[in-house]
Amino acid sequence: MLRGDNGDLFVDKTLTTHQNLLEGFFRGVDLVLAKSGVSPQEVDGVVVHATTVVTNALIERKGSPTALVTTKGFRDVLSIRNEHRYDMYDPQIEFAEPLIPAALTFEIDERILADGHVLRPVNLTEVEALAAQLKAHGVVSVAICLINGFRNGVNEQAIAEGLRQALPELYLSLSSSVAPQIREYPRASTTAINAYTTPITEPYLRGLKAGLEAAGVANRPLIMLSSGGVIGAEIAGRNPVRMIESGPAAGALAAAYYAERLGLDRLLSFDMGGTTAKACLIEDRKPLVTGSFEVDRMYRFAEGSGMPLTIPSIDMIEIGAGGGSIASVDRLGLLKVGPRSAGSEPGPACYGRGGTEATVTDADLILGLLDAKSFLGGEMPLDFDAAAAAMDRIAARLEVSREHAAAGIYRIVAETMADAARAHATDRGVDHRGLPLLAFGGAGPVHACAVGALLQSTAVIFPPQASVLSAFGSLVTPVRLDLVRSALSPLGALNWPEIDRLVGEMMEEAAAALAEAGAPRESIHVSIGADLRYTGQQNEVSIVFDHDPREARDAGAILEVFAAAYFAQYGVNPSHVPVEVVSWRLTARGPDTVINAVQAAARPPAAPTGERAVALWSGAPLAKRYDRTALAAGQVIEGPALIEERETTVVLPPGWTGTVDAIGCITATRND
Repeated sequence: MLRGDNGDLFVDKTLTTHQNLLEGFFRGVDLVLAKSGVSPQEVDGVVVHATTVVTNALIERKGSPTALVTTKGFRDVLSIRNEHRYDMYDPQIEFAEPLIPAALTFEIDERILADGHVLRPVNLTEVEALAAQLKAHGVVSVAICLINGFRNGVNEQAIAEGLRQALPELYLSLSSSVAPQIREYPRASTTAINAYTTPITEPYLRGLKAGLEAAGVANRPLIMLSSGGVIGAEIAGRNPVRMIESGPAAGALAAAYYAERLGLDRLLSFDMGGTTAKACLIEDRKPLVTGSFEVDRMYRFAEGSGMPLTIPSIDMIEIGAGGGSIASVDRLGLLKVGPRSAGSEPGPACYGRGGTEATVTDADLILGLLDAKSFLGGEMPLDFDAAAAAMDRIAARLEVSREHAAAGIYRIVAETMADAARAHATDRGVDHRGLPLLAFGGAGPVHACAVGALLQSTAVIFPPQASVLSAFGSLVTPVRLDLVRSALSPLGALNWPEIDRLVGEMMEEAAAALAEAGAPRESIHVSIGADLRYTGQQNEVSIVFDHDPREARDAGAILEVFAAAYFAQYGVNPSHVPVEVVSWRLTARGPDTVINAVQAAARPPAAPTGERAVALWSGAPLAKRYDRTALAAGQVIEGPALIEERETTVVLPPGWTGTVDAIGCITATRND
C-alpha cells in the first residue's frame, strides 16, 4: 500500500514467495509503484513493514542449530516447563517439543542470588570450553538464560563476551536484554525463541534495507512490533521475538483507527486471511495489550499448550480458519475445517497451482460467493473445475451434494470463528453481544456477516481497502517501544531509588531506539505502568498510570488503580490480602501519524453490474453484484448482494442492508 500526502491510497497484492520472501516483498513494491506512477526516489515518507517471517520460522521449525546456556543444574528448564497441565483430565496430554533440544543445552557453574548479588562469577575457562562445544555442534545462535539473570545480567554478559571473542560469528540472545522478567521458564522460552529466529530475521531485514536503498528510497524502513508500534530495522532484527504478531498487530491498529473515525468506543476486529483468522477487542478506541502470550500451541484454544512469550503484544485470539484452510472428513464421518492450510503454495485447488484438497476458498467459489473470472481484478482467474473436483471428494465421503458440502464448510468456519471470539471476550470479562464487528483481510468480508449474526453484533463494518487493511494499519501508528523490568516488592515497602533506576534504564533504552527510528527525544511521550497482584497469586494485573508515580510516591494511589482494574477483570477484591508489585512497564511513543483521509466520491448511486445465484441461501433471489469503487456516499444496498472489489468481496446475505458512509465504509445491519 502506498499513501500520498493528500490521502490517496494505491494498493496491490501478490502471492508470497516462500523460497525468497524478499522477492515477494519487492514484487509488491514494484506493482504498487507502477500503479501509482511514482518512482522509488519520490517516496519521501516512512516505509513500514509488517511481517510473519518470525511466526513462519517457529511453525516450520526450519531454523539454524541453536543452543541454550543455563546455570548448572537447570539444563532441563525447557523440558520441565512450569509443570502445569493445561488439561487435567487428558491422560495423553501433549506439549510442543522444546525449540532447543537437550543435546544443545549447556551449563555454566555460576550463580546470581534473588536480590541480584553475585554469589559465583563466571569462570572464563568454562566459557572457552563451551565455545569449543558450540563450534563442534555447528551452533549458529545461542540463548543465554541464567537463574535470576533478570535481576543482574553481569554473568550473562560475561559469557556473551567470552563467546564473542572465541566465535565472533555467533548470534547471541541474553535473557537480561530480551526478557528481563521474573519466572524462569517463560524467560527461557522467550530468549530461546529470540535466539532461534535471529539468524533468519537479521539477514532478512538487512536485505530489506539494502534493497530499498538500492532502489533509491530515501528513508530506512521501520518494522511493526507485536505491541502495535514501529521501530528501526536494526533493533527489530536483533529482537525478532518482538515481531511475532507483527502482521496481526497492524490490523488491530487499523481497527482502532476506524473506531476513532466512526466514533465507536468499542468494537471487535475480525481479520481473516489465507491461513488464519484473528479477533481483537477494541476498548476505548484502543486495542488491548497483554504482557505475555503463547505461540505454537498443541491445541489452539488451550492456554498452556504452547511456548510462552513474555513480551508486550496486542491481545488477540488466532485460529486456523483462513481462505486456505483445508476441509476434511474425520473417522467418525464429521466435517472438519483447518487448522491445516494450503497456504499460497500450492494454495486452494481453485488457484490451479497443484492443490488438490478442498479449502474454504474453494467452498466460497462453489457457493457462488466469488467470481472465478474477476478474482484479483481478473489477473488471477480461478479454476472452478479443480475446486469442484476437490469438493466432490469431500461430498462423496459425507454422502451429500457438492453445494451442501461447500455450505457445511462455510458454516463451520463461521461457528469456529464465533466460538473463538466469544472465548476471547469472555476471558477478559467483556460481553461480546452487541459489539460492532469490523471485518477485513482477503476472506474476512466474505464471511463476516455470518460471524456477526452468531455473535449478535449490532453491525458489521467493511472499511475501504479491507483486504489490505493491515498494511494501512502499519501506516497509521507512531514509532513505539514497550519495555518491562521485574522487581518483586511489597506495595507497602517500595524501594523508590531502585524503581528510579529501572525506569531510568528503560527510558534511556527507549529513547535510543526511537531515535534510530527517527523520533527525536523531545518528541517522545512516555507512560509508566506496573504489574501487581495480591500476595500468593500466580497471575498479575497490568495497570497504566495517568502520571509518573515516582513523583508522588504514593502507594495508596497505586493501590486504588490496581483495585479498580482487578475488580473490572474479576468482579471481586480480596482487600484483606496485601498487594505486591511484580514488574514495572514503560511505553515510549513518538509523534502521532497524521492521516488525510479521502472522502467517498459524490456521485449518483451505482447500479448493479449483474446478478448471480448463491447456493448458500436456499430459496433466496439472485444476488445483485456491485462494483465497490463505483458506490456513492449514502447509497443503500439490500441483500442478497455481492459487492466486489479487486482483492475481496463483501457478502450481504438476505435480510441484511448495507449503507455506504462518507469515508467509504459499508455498514451492514440485519433487518429483523
